[in-house]
Amino acid sequence: MRRVFAKHGARWLLALVLTGLAAVQAIGIVPGAIVERIDLFLYDMRMRLPQVKLDPRVVIVDIDEKSLNEIGRWPWSRDVMATMLDQLNNHYHVRATSFDVLFAEPDTSSGYPTMARLAERELKDDPNFGAKLRALKASLDFDARMAASIQNKPVVMGYNLSNEPGAISKGQLPPPAFTAADLGGRPLDATEWSAYGANLAQLQQAARTAGFFNPILDADGVIRSVPLLARYGDGYYESLALASARVALGATKVKPVFLQQDAVMSQEQLREYGALDSLRLNTMPHPTAIPVERHLTALITYRGHGGAGGGAFRYVPAVDVVRGKVPVDVLKDTIVLVGTTVPGLYDLRSTPVSPNYPGVEIHANVIASILDNDFKQRPEFALGFNVVQLLVIGLLLGAILPLLAPLYAVLLSVAAAAATAGFNLWLYNSANLVLPLAAALLLIVFLFIFNLAWGYLFEHRKSRAMVNLFGEYVAPELVAEMAANPASYSMEGESRELTVMFSDVRGFTTISESLEPNELREYINAYLTAMSEDIRGNRGTLDKYIGDAVMAFWGAPLMLPDHASLAVATALKMQRSVVSLNADFVKRNWPPLHIGVGLNTGMMRVGDMGSKIRRAYTVMGDAVNLSSRLESITKVYGVGVLVGHATRVAAPEYAYRELDKVRVKGKNEPVPIYQPVDLETALTDAQRESLARWHQALQWVREQRWDEAEQAIRTLQKESDDGLYALYLKRIEVFRQEPPPADWDGVTTFETK
Repeated sequence: MRRVFAKHGARWLLALVLTGLAAVQAIGIVPGAIVERIDLFLYDMRMRLPQVKLDPRVVIVDIDEKSLNEIGRWPWSRDVMATMLDQLNNHYHVRATSFDVLFAEPDTSSGYPTMARLAERELKDDPNFGAKLRALKASLDFDARMAASIQNKPVVMGYNLSNEPGAISKGQLPPPAFTAADLGGRPLDATEWSAYGANLAQLQQAARTAGFFNPILDADGVIRSVPLLARYGDGYYESLALASARVALGATKVKPVFLQQDAVMSQEQLREYGALDSLRLNTMPHPTAIPVERHLTALITYRGHGGAGGGAFRYVPAVDVVRGKVPVDVLKDTIVLVGTTVPGLYDLRSTPVSPNYPGVEIHANVIASILDNDFKQRPEFALGFNVVQLLVIGLLLGAILPLLAPLYAVLLSVAAAAATAGFNLWLYNSANLVLPLAAALLLIVFLFIFNLAWGYLFEHRKSRAMVNLFGEYVAPELVAEMAANPASYSMEGESRELTVMFSDVRGFTTISESLEPNELREYINAYLTAMSEDIRGNRGTLDKYIGDAVMAFWGAPLMLPDHASLAVATALKMQRSVVSLNADFVKRNWPPLHIGVGLNTGMMRVGDMGSKIRRAYTVMGDAVNLSSRLESITKVYGVGVLVGHATRVAAPEYAYRELDKVRVKGKNEPVPIYQPVDLETALTDAQRESLARWHQALQWVREQRWDEAEQAIRTLQKESDDGLYALYLKRIEVFRQEPPPADWDGVTTFETK
């Protein structure tokens, strides 16, 4: 555990710092304008997800290009508007009609006001003119005509609130939904306005009510929410959408419902808080509750991309309503919003789903949400949720990412981001909760980038150092394994059981004398390259070249449990490579190549050794010296590979031919030596029989049963012209002439290296 902390502790600590900074930013101690903008972007992306389904309950009567072309430029006379209202109420029987347009000025298009002034000033003595004018008033006073069409009908007028400096209030407001006095002195968190532009008193007094059509612009100029109530003076007034839905639902009152006291907030604190839980409409048979956020706002659920082709609400041209061309079933029992989509009339707004969204359709979306009681909400616990989310993500990823390889770190980071976004989207769709997401995704990205950068700047540096240290000695794949965990490897000296190899070319002096210098260079390069590839291909560490000799070992710096087996496999492969090389050498008229290989296994010292001038990663010890001696006596026994007893024991999957017991120079203890033949599983029956007969013959030699031994060896020699058999036949001949001493132990002693 201490080693793991030493390796990853710095990354864990910095990940904890990143997580803490993210949590502090989420709380609001540190400004996070970029995070807020990304959250708005993600909110807009969620809003753009396909959810288009035609809502037949709300219809938009559009003052469109067609209507302007056929009726005339806007504003139309109130006579036309009165005809439209008569059609909507008497012919189509709509549930409510709401105007997203303002009627602030009297209509003088009929000329009646001019004639009335004329009658009063110039023709006041002409009783006939005055009588005729009074008879024409009903048909020429278009404001009165429209007011009459509004009277006692479910009509909602629209008006505008303003906080512009120097703005002057004009027109008449409807009665407020409630006043500050109705709240008993309790504060209410609402938007406040200083002026208004409303409809003519004559029209407003005839209407059921009216609602303001001011949206709320976020910092980026996009409309994502609307206030359902706003304060002007001491009164709280309904929005156009709330007023329209209330009239359509048959409700007469809007009641504020305050948050209930809980264990966290005292009654006094609650009174000062000023936040509502919801607005309640007195609909029958059950009240309708509308949830609200701070400032009495509601998030707009955009159900389409806006306009006649947006698919969420049906658009019908206003001229077709005036002329009764719309089928009755299209408008019957619907809530009608009268507005315009003509660009020149300036009612196109920037929204999450479109930069040119009809303002009238914003009200339609809010009305649909009230009818469905389906509002997206930013809950009060959003801050706490975000902090907990950041802590969980930061602690988990911060702890796990440093332990993973780059590919798995990428996969985990992508999975964490997908899971976080998926859970957020699930809460958005299933529970209508709008919860923060940007900070969590940014934390995941930063943790990933931080770990990637750390791995590149620090771990990669260690990996490069590992390559520089061991790249000349071991195969690239071994360096890659070591670079994955560089802290576990060093060039420090240590004692370890290894298998060491020495290889040498037979008769190299003669070969060098028969070749030109350039040919000799090519000859030795081809040989050393082939041998080195065999060694590194079997996970060996190439120690050094000693003239035509090669030294290598297995089991360091990378620990290999099967180092002896790998070494034996390499020695046999090198003999096969020599055969391939000789085929090429013969074609080039070069002398054939023969090598001897000595292997030995045992405890030895391995590490960076040498002088201040030159150092190398190598091995030392008695086991190393024995390997060198074994290589030198391969030519005595006429074999290509000799291994010590420890190697034979450590690599039991190979079949061996025991050659002798020897006492090499510098060693007092005799050691048995063996020739590896092949894998046990690869031996043929003939090979097994031949080995058994040889081992029996060797036993007879050691028992000084010369006749039986000679006969067995001559039989074997007839089957295979092996230099070993000739060696032992000569020894038997010598022993017959000069018998060994009585205490002879069957050991051959070598006095030279």
